[in-house]
Amino acid sequence: MFTGIVTAVGRVARRASVDGGLELAIETPYPDLGSGESVAVDGACLTVQQRGGGEFTAHIIRTSLDRTNFATYNVGRRVNLERALQVGDRLGGHLVQGHVDGVGTVERVAELDDARLLDLRVPPEVARVSVPLGSITVDGVSLTVNAIPAPGVIQISLIPFTLQHTTLAERRLGDRVHLEADTIGKYVAELLRARGDLGAS
Repeated sequence: MFTGIVTAVGRVARRASVDGGLELAIETPYPDLGSGESVAVDGACLTVQQRGGGEFTAHIIRTSLDRTNFATYNVGRRVNLERALQVGDRLGGHLVQGHVDGVGTVERVAELDDARLLDLRVPPEVARVSVPLGSITVDGVSLTVNAIPAPGVIQISLIPFTLQHTTLAERRLGDRVHLEADTIGKYVAELLRARGDLGAS
């Protein structure tokens, strides 16, 4: 479990195809990572396979590659990192599982005073549980849905601190981002769908 509060920005040091999946070596400032520990990498919960020399490796299986953007990650790419939540930690963002629900696409970038607005085209399963002022995770960052400018599009507003301490300042028109919809919204939608009160779309 995570909170969507990014605590470090790492960098892809190496990548290799292994057993039909992908292995990434990621440079990290965390000095005490343990093997088997969970780390959210751009919002996706990955398991530390090996660690040492200021980096850790994680294996991404085929099913995870199919629902994330990891297959396009090249050496040098910067990634948002968050270690798993410990009992007693402050919940500064919102409850985040580290399960990528889909990949969104940046459709618009605009500046509004001291904030940057990003309009994201999102998959239907994310759109149906996204509401204005609700929570969403974008590349591992806990954010608030600022508006719904069009069907299937959500808008997020990035404050200066977020732009300075995450990779979201690097996102441009056409870029793809990992999305995790609000956990509570997903459970409510599934319960309603099971009762027949909500369509499958």
